[in-house]
Amino acid sequence: MKPLITEKMPTIARINVTPIIDVALVLVIILLITAPMIAASNMEIDLPEAKTRSIEDEVRVSVTVGKDGLVAVDDDLVERHALGSVLRGRLDTATSGNVLVVVRADAGASYTLVHDILNDVRSAGAGRIAIATRQRGKVNR
Repeated sequence: MKPLITEKMPTIARINVTPIIDVALVLVIILLITAPMIAASNMEIDLPEAKTRSIEDEVRVSVTVGKDGLVAVDDDLVERHALGSVLRGRLDTATSGNVLVVVRADAGASYTLVHDILNDVRSAGAGRIAIATRQRGKVNR
């Protein structure tokens, strides 16, 4: 009988990555679940409630600032230097002492001008000031 010739097969070294991927995915899931719990502190706090209401029932004065620097109070164009006195007159003649002054400025208006307008509104005696914005995707009216 002839002995079998046995040749050694070369050893192929492979790393089985399936268990590593399984462990990594389990760790990611655990981190996703526990991350919100870690982010919030254990301090007992009382969050304030949001007050939302329609501004249709409020007395309000609208100050509009154009990108070219023109200023209007409600529907009347006003000289820039006379804004404080006109606004003070509107606030004094309002039936309610709780008047909301809404400042509407064009996106192209200079920040310095809008800052100065806000200072004029504050110095005219406005107790409540709001800055009008529009939601993304909404068309200007």
